[in-house]
Amino acid sequence: MNEEKNITAIILAGGKSSRMKSEKGFVLLDGKPFIQHIIKAIQPIASELIIVSSNSDYDVFGIKRVEDIIPESGPIAGLHSGLTHSTTENNLVVSCDVPLITTSFLKKLLHHDKEDHDIIQFEVEGKTMPLIAVYKKRCAKKCLELLTKGEKRLRMLVHELHVKTIPVSEKEQYLTTNINTIEDLKAITNAIDH
Repeated sequence: MNEEKNITAIILAGGKSSRMKSEKGFVLLDGKPFIQHIIKAIQPIASELIIVSSNSDYDVFGIKRVEDIIPESGPIAGLHSGLTHSTTENNLVVSCDVPLITTSFLKKLLHHDKEDHDIIQFEVEGKTMPLIAVYKKRCAKKCLELLTKGEKRLRMLVHELHVKTIPVSEKEQYLTTNINTIEDLKAITNAIDH
């Protein structure tokens, strides 16, 4: 990987957060909102950051915020909007519910950014993670194609593109933990405390 930071980081913060009962990006872990943990992890490796959300509360972080071009259409719509507004070929996409993510862990995706894959994603115990992945800007076209057909499922997008999957080692799996519920948050807080 070259050291030029020619990569846009896209934080998807547009989910409904219905299971968390509050905006996930603002849920606190160690006294800081989830999104702040994620910004800290991606800032050293990105030349630009974009938050995809219709919630103007995120403007407090001083980062470019864009809304879904096609609203109410799930993660593909967030991805489409982020990629459309990006000016770089490689785009690091991270959802706002993985606050344990680290810079060194995300760099593993960038080792392959010169290869000709549409998507480079992680895999944990056979489960792929398209919301912690690098996407080429050209994927925006396929997102739009699927959205036009009414397709909202991210796995349908992944299925139609050229993908490289990187297995996550057992000791690093916790970094990819999605925190979707109050119970998840309690479990992770207890794990950090012990």
